[in-house]
Amino acid sequence: MSNGPDVIILGGGHNGLTCAAYLARAGRSVLVLEARSRVGGAAVTEEFHPGFRNSLASYTVSLLNPKVIADLDLHGHGLEIRNRPIGNFMPLDSERSLATGTDLAGTQAEFARHSKRDAEALPAYYDWLERAASVLRDMLLETPPNVGGGLLDLWRAGRLANRLRKLPQHDQDAVFQLFTASAADVLDGWFENPHIKALFGFDSIVGNFSTPYSGGSAYVLLHHVFGEVNGVSGAWGHAVGGMGAISESIAAAARAAGAEIRCDARVAEVLVKDGKVAGVRLEDGTEERAPIVSANVTPKRLLLDLLPAGTLPSEVQRRVESTRYGSGTFRMNVALDRLPTFASRPAPGPHHSAGIIVAPTLDYMEQAYVDARREGWAREPIVEMLIPSTLDDSLAPQGQHVASLFCQHVSPQLPDGREWDEVRDTVARHMIDTVDRYAPGFADSVLGYMALSPADLERKLGLTGGDIFHGALALNQLYSARPMLGAANYRMPVTGLYLCGSGAHPGGGVTGVPGHNAAREILRDRVG
Repeated sequence: MSNGPDVIILGGGHNGLTCAAYLARAGRSVLVLEARSRVGGAAVTEEFHPGFRNSLASYTVSLLNPKVIADLDLHGHGLEIRNRPIGNFMPLDSERSLATGTDLAGTQAEFARHSKRDAEALPAYYDWLERAASVLRDMLLETPPNVGGGLLDLWRAGRLANRLRKLPQHDQDAVFQLFTASAADVLDGWFENPHIKALFGFDSIVGNFSTPYSGGSAYVLLHHVFGEVNGVSGAWGHAVGGMGAISESIAAAARAAGAEIRCDARVAEVLVKDGKVAGVRLEDGTEERAPIVSANVTPKRLLLDLLPAGTLPSEVQRRVESTRYGSGTFRMNVALDRLPTFASRPAPGPHHSAGIIVAPTLDYMEQAYVDARREGWAREPIVEMLIPSTLDDSLAPQGQHVASLFCQHVSPQLPDGREWDEVRDTVARHMIDTVDRYAPGFADSVLGYMALSPADLERKLGLTGGDIFHGALALNQLYSARPMLGAANYRMPVTGLYLCGSGAHPGGGVTGVPGHNAAREILRDRVG
């Protein structure tokens, strides 16, 4: 085993690459080890049908932090993001639909067709939500206070408490409600129309194997409005070339700063000596020495699968084992020979570039969860479809299109001992048929597809339980409890071992924030 780098990054997903870039910019020697043949993890662009390319798992841009974009000069390294012309579009039946407009007035006009009262309530709701988001947005780039930690953690806790204490009463109420209440309770307090509630409530179950009626689901709704695109708060966009373009631009920034990135390098074990990290051993037997390992894998995979047996105290191991995983996600890419035609809005328009949501009511979403728990997948599934080729014609042959389908709910573990490989295509056709009910002819336009079940997401991308967030965004798995109490400051229970992936604060999505924050803590430790 030869002398190695200062830091080994385990996993070349976007957060691992972000961590590597910041460390390399600070003068540290960094080696990134990625198991797959290309970097990006879940944020990678691949051909899935001859002539058709798309993002493999992650599928839209909003949460990528503007500080990360600016610090690493991602636009200078080739990243281009195009804003969606409108936010979301929800077909309801053959005649009715609902959408968020290009601006507040446009959305109010849309809502007024369904409820004048709800249209009038919208500005106050947006303001209420943004006030809460602005409070929590400031916390994203901060390290949470570690329960049981030292003076620095006490100072962090005190500063947070003081910040919340100084908020106006209505802002304190907004934060409290969005951290503790269900999305349904919050939306019932603002709106009367069930479809308008569903249009907003959809955000509360994205990647959340739960229902809008579950306590804490309001936070998941809030989590999805933290972001911005090209300076527009709360907007959503598309990375030209697919989500892999984000990872490639971060990788370019890391390489430019001196980081080495090695693909086809699957790590079998984190080496530990005398209670401290000593490096890693690859599956081919190669050992790489380093005093620091920063892992962009799920906490369960890192702490239970990659550490030598007996490394963790039994109580810590029990807590890791009890972490909840499973986002209820079935992910598809579909090659189309033409643009879908929606019965409620048949003409081509900006709604084709929106997030197209099949989930007309909150009750519909709850039933999808109940079905998945009982039968394995929803009989009336929730589907969000994007057609990124309307914004980026490099993804499909001329005149043809790519559709991303993000489908819920499905259970990570099927009942009756069945395996996902047995039913994957049955469920995939079911999802296509669901879209076809709102866009007649959609099924006939399908040239081919790629489908990823929860089992595929775990096998191919290392997402425990198929969980896109590296662990549920539940109240007992957020902030100082993410990934668990006592390990919220990116430092794992072995000296020299850090977590830089979505299993750490602030959680999932293509943000770059866990990588940014972990790099800062590593540098703090090495400096003093």
